[in-house]
Amino acid sequence: MTDVSSVLPLAAVAVPTLAIVCIYAARTRPNLREASTLAAAVATLGVVWAMTRVAGSETHVSTLGSIAGIEFALRADAAGLLFALLAAILWLVTSVYSIGYVRALGEHAQTRYFAAFAASIAATMGVAFAANLFTLFVSYELLTLATYPLVVHKESAEARAAGRTYVAYTLGGGVLVFAGIVIVGALTGTVAFDAGGIAGLGGADPTLARVAFALLVVGFGVKTAIVPLHGWLPTAMVAPTPVSGLLHAVAVVKSGVFALSRTVLYVFGPETTWDLGVGLPLAVAAAATMVVAGIVGLRQDNLKRGLAYSTISQLSYIALGIAIATPVAVFGAFLHVVAHAFMKITLFFAAGVVYVETGEKYVSDIAGVGRRLPATMTAFAIAAAGLVGFPFVAGFVSKFYLVLGTGDSVHPWLVAAYLVAGLLKLLYFWPVIYAAFFGERGSADDASRHPFAPAHATDGGFSSLDIEDASYGDATDGGVATSDGVAAGAAGAYARSMTWERRTLTTETSPALLVPVLVTVGFAVALGLVPTAFPFWALAEAVVTEVFG
Repeated sequence: MTDVSSVLPLAAVAVPTLAIVCIYAARTRPNLREASTLAAAVATLGVVWAMTRVAGSETHVSTLGSIAGIEFALRADAAGLLFALLAAILWLVTSVYSIGYVRALGEHAQTRYFAAFAASIAATMGVAFAANLFTLFVSYELLTLATYPLVVHKESAEARAAGRTYVAYTLGGGVLVFAGIVIVGALTGTVAFDAGGIAGLGGADPTLARVAFALLVVGFGVKTAIVPLHGWLPTAMVAPTPVSGLLHAVAVVKSGVFALSRTVLYVFGPETTWDLGVGLPLAVAAAATMVVAGIVGLRQDNLKRGLAYSTISQLSYIALGIAIATPVAVFGAFLHVVAHAFMKITLFFAAGVVYVETGEKYVSDIAGVGRRLPATMTAFAIAAAGLVGFPFVAGFVSKFYLVLGTGDSVHPWLVAAYLVAGLLKLLYFWPVIYAAFFGERGSADDASRHPFAPAHATDGGFSSLDIEDASYGDATDGGVATSDGVAAGAAGAYARSMTWERRTLTTETSPALLVPVLVTVGFAVALGLVPTAFPFWALAEAVVTEVFG
């Protein structure tokens, strides 16, 4: 492929950045503000798609100057395009869902909310197209700052505490990343990504090289949520549900695992990683995270917290594939970046619909809700089946290649982690789905709380961080203060005294909420049935070709 000078990588960052200005300019006109968000999302997707169409022959590069001799540059290689295309698609879908969500609950500070979303996507595009560790570091830290307002959106004491935890973890990780970058630069004279690894690291001082690897992996491991660096993620569930979807499906956690893949595949390279003896410790840490997070997740009655622990486990599916660093495992890892995104955002979207329509957020309170929200909970069940690894959903395809690639490595015993983690996902999701479709409210069966979970009054000591209080719209911010914004929790308490009203596809919820659920689960199924029909497959193949030759 030939590098060509282009403004397109810069445009992918600039469009959502300019959207921030448009969103604030339209702060007193909600329709215009939301139209600006949607227009920016469509434009960003168009820019990324234009680069994807010529990915096999040209690599677009934007050079923005240098600082202290280090170039600040954006480069749209195969790995970056895969991540950016995923983020662009999901920003558009999440924007539609967010409009329905904030209007249904009459959320306050809606202008700040949409502006922070745009800023987060701009930073994510910077992470995706970073041409070197320095550009990646700057974008990575900007992503933390951009997502902070979303984490603390509720402005409650719990939200602010969650925000402090989030910043402490992620900015702390950034300090370690910066130290690792300095060492890599000192050892090799460059921090530019090179498919297969920077040549100079193979002959560098092995002790310093191991230190640099450890600093980068631990620093990026925070957003990858590798145990014990995962504590911020369940706590961040205090944020509104669309934010949780953004955090878990693409922007933050996928930036972490993407940066981890850059470290292993484009800085150290698979061969040097294993020659230094640092590949196996990373693989073991990822395998342990998969299992530990799955076990802890079984004890969560709060639906969003359970999904958070599922995310922690699923991210390490990807991390283990990257650490094993065989061609097939790496291919499976990049496929799983995409597969997990569509499945997990479907689950969060569905959880948000349940909350908007019923006020419920605990598994023990949703017995029979499938009769009230049939399409929503069917989509939830399909996405959950994909995360477990059932055929005909995207998760089966990516997990197949991960297992195949790990089994073909020098440590095939690590396949057991995938199998155990899949079983734990089944043990978590099956009671949720069974309760939703076959449970009866108010009956003896309505002890449908997850069988491994404590009572949700304490929720393992974290219930105070899980409250999603509905709030009235802010008239000065173009909020939509309607009767729908009255505390959803009160509606849920009333609903618990009665059986669910049966609804149909056209009456269960707002189209702005239901359509995104159906679109994302549709992608998850299509990626399971015809994965080669999507550009993600070819881009994952191109990554393997670049790295392994």
